[in-house]
Amino acid sequence: MPHVVTQSCCADASCVVACPVNCIHPAPGEPGFGEAEMLYVDAASCVDCGACATACPADAIVPHTTLTPAQEPFLALNAEYFQVFPHRDRTPLALVHPQRRLTRTGPFRVAVVGAGPAGLYAADELLKHPEITVDVFDRLPTPYGLVRAGVAPDHQHTKQVENLFSQIESQPGFRYFLGVEVGKDISHAELTARYHAVLYTVGAASDRPLGVPGDDQPGSLSATDFVGWYNGHPDKQDLDVRIDAASNPAGRVVIVGNGNVALDCARILAEDPELLSRTDVSDGPLAALRDSNVREVVVLGRRGPAEAAFTVPELVGLAGHTGINVVVDTGDLPAEEAFAADSVKSRLLRELHGRPVDPAKRTIVLRFLASPTAVVAGDHGRVRAVEVGRNRLQTDDRGVTRAVPTGETELLETGLLLRAIGYKGLPVADLPYDAATGTVPNDRGRVVPGVYVAGWVKRGPTGFIGTNKTDAEESVDQLLDDLDSGVIPEPVGDASSVAAIIRGRQPAMVDLAGWQAIDAEEKRRGAAAGRPRVKLVDVDEMLRVAATARGPRYARLRGGRD
Repeated sequence: MPHVVTQSCCADASCVVACPVNCIHPAPGEPGFGEAEMLYVDAASCVDCGACATACPADAIVPHTTLTPAQEPFLALNAEYFQVFPHRDRTPLALVHPQRRLTRTGPFRVAVVGAGPAGLYAADELLKHPEITVDVFDRLPTPYGLVRAGVAPDHQHTKQVENLFSQIESQPGFRYFLGVEVGKDISHAELTARYHAVLYTVGAASDRPLGVPGDDQPGSLSATDFVGWYNGHPDKQDLDVRIDAASNPAGRVVIVGNGNVALDCARILAEDPELLSRTDVSDGPLAALRDSNVREVVVLGRRGPAEAAFTVPELVGLAGHTGINVVVDTGDLPAEEAFAADSVKSRLLRELHGRPVDPAKRTIVLRFLASPTAVVAGDHGRVRAVEVGRNRLQTDDRGVTRAVPTGETELLETGLLLRAIGYKGLPVADLPYDAATGTVPNDRGRVVPGVYVAGWVKRGPTGFIGTNKTDAEESVDQLLDDLDSGVIPEPVGDASSVAAIIRGRQPAMVDLAGWQAIDAEEKRRGAAAGRPRVKLVDVDEMLRVAATARGPRYARLRGGRD
């Protein structure tokens, strides 16, 4: 197989278009594109030209001769996909569908609220139309959302999708209003009055509670917050994470949930801090990880290995890590039943199940058929242990497999519990809200003509970075339909008056030049330390650096900061 995809997809589809023999699938327009964990290269068709590798913005495609031992399972992943979806009817060249054009002349102004992947993908789709200009708002002085504050620091290849985002934000007609909070610095009503359309891509802002006794005591934390902590999110740097010997004498952390976020947290806790010091992990958390007493991280999954929520690329990465023990605990489920499925995931878990344990290494335990039943406090009111109940699998008349408690429990001593059982969106001011799904009710992204949603606020916390592209495309299609139909009234003011209003209320607002100054300073500090970047985590410091893009006069106007 000449070339191989080695990580989850950003759904940019540049590789599909670049391929001269249409050997990368699923492609745009095919079932599964945008929802698939990753794309796959057909070895029978690939001509080893390297065009896909050059086009990929995340450097995720490599020649098979350069695969590391840890990446070799991706060969089987590619082969398995084409056994199920052979694509024998493919055309010899990738198809590029005609670009839609607006029937009205414009100009049109669109506000995008949220500068994460969904927001930037939406901006990219909108800016394909020269009649449209886009202003992107975000509460933080830095963009990129979960790519910056959610992707684990040891996954630097995944973060290279930032290169694509930087291309989007450099397009004509694009503006940033960073450090501006919609609902505080400017209202929803003011935005809808001044723009033809407002598109919200604000994501999911809350985690789901465990719902067991003791879950709210100190030492029981959201994995969402923990991820923000080690990734340098300015709101999470004061998180009460205690993993030293005095606070966690058991040397164990328990994580509830076995999705990708849980594996990320487990891997960071078990990783050699010296290896992390070469990444963009936040400095304060890195110091805490250097002092960590953690030797074992137990990841609890209430069902069996076949129902595990983590993706195959995440498991491949963990299985290929030579510095960490990975133990698979199937509970009372026999190995032949636990790993019966004929899949890459099942084969990897079976192989991990049989690996020897090196006592010199930290250990991640993937424990299945286990659920927390209570969180137990110690003498100082902090988490001391987690009561864990054993489950068994039961299939109902409809063929649905569920975990059923057996009544057996045990105590796992720990000083830290992380809950990673999913996100839930919070209400957005002045928009309708569905409490059951944590989303804004919408029709393919349209809330009402002139107001739209994309990303997690639209569909809930599902999918990958690349899922946001197809999701944003659908919402933008609805927006374009409404512009063409004339159902959206003409807004008041112009682009200059909008900027004047926002600068008057938030003079510390960060524009594209300000963000580029922050980005450059982080990379400068990183280069000096042999790291990709050293993140700024203090908002005031971010604003001081951003102000240098406007010169000393702007700094004085902001209160003498220079």
